[in-house]
Amino acid sequence: MIQIQLQILILVAIGFILTKRGVFTAKARGEVTNIVLYVVLPCSIFKSFHKGFTREELIACAAILIIGFAAQALYIVLNKVLYRRFSDSRRRVAQYATICNNAGFMGLPILDAVYGDAGVLYGSIVLIPIRIAMWTAGLSLFTATDFRSKIKTLATHPCIWAVILGFAYSFVPWELPGFLSGTINSLGGCITAFSMIIVGSILATVEVKSVRDLLDRDTLYYSALRLILIPGLIFVVLKLIGVDSIVAGVVTLSAAMPAATLSAMLAAKYGGDSQFAARIIMVSTVLSLITLPLFAWTCAI
Repeated sequence: MIQIQLQILILVAIGFILTKRGVFTAKARGEVTNIVLYVVLPCSIFKSFHKGFTREELIACAAILIIGFAAQALYIVLNKVLYRRFSDSRRRVAQYATICNNAGFMGLPILDAVYGDAGVLYGSIVLIPIRIAMWTAGLSLFTATDFRSKIKTLATHPCIWAVILGFAYSFVPWELPGFLSGTINSLGGCITAFSMIIVGSILATVEVKSVRDLLDRDTLYYSALRLILIPGLIFVVLKLIGVDSIVAGVVTLSAAMPAATLSAMLAAKYGGDSQFAARIIMVSTVLSLITLPLFAWTCAI
């Protein structure tokens, strides 16, 4: 895990430095982000599925889906009490970043490195409740959206379709042509590099006047909840009820991811505290380089 985190740190540093030097511009970052969301990430999810699911794997997928929805219900309840002292603009940002963390951009690459294809497979199942919450309860924190728009967004999301097509392909009696499966595998293998460079680029845009300004009480409070207390609670509960170790590990690590980068974009678009959003993204991402190896080690015990 330390080797993985060092690799991630280097990739984040590359994105940070390229952005600071003006090589990787905001326009370029937006275009590359679209490539990751609409091509690379779905390919990574699809390639994690394999032929002939065992009964144990199907049970594990079902368990992860149920646990994922339960976790989202927990986040919604916690949001009603955890951020009462925050200003309204900060409260909405913190609540959104609690419901939706970076389990897609950072989570799948790390799960791939820790558990291999099984980690990506199970991690993609974790993403289903997160995506549903992101475009329903999450988006409603910033703006009112009608039910039809929410359903359309979910129904057309490429990651959701990657899961659906991946499951379907697992049970069909034929194989994809070699050139097509090779292309999917090549694109899916780019997920860690692209995602971490984008994260580094986003961190480079955060305005920091001083270390004290960056590490304010609200930012550290959110980071402690998102990176330690919430995943710690989930891990303890899963262990107490006897959930399979890999399932518990995947769910716990997914819950231990930092704030979603989309938090700052939505805050800027809908009048939230975008600077606070940028700070919690930066601080929680940097601190996760310490907390994630600890949780990975704990899950392996």
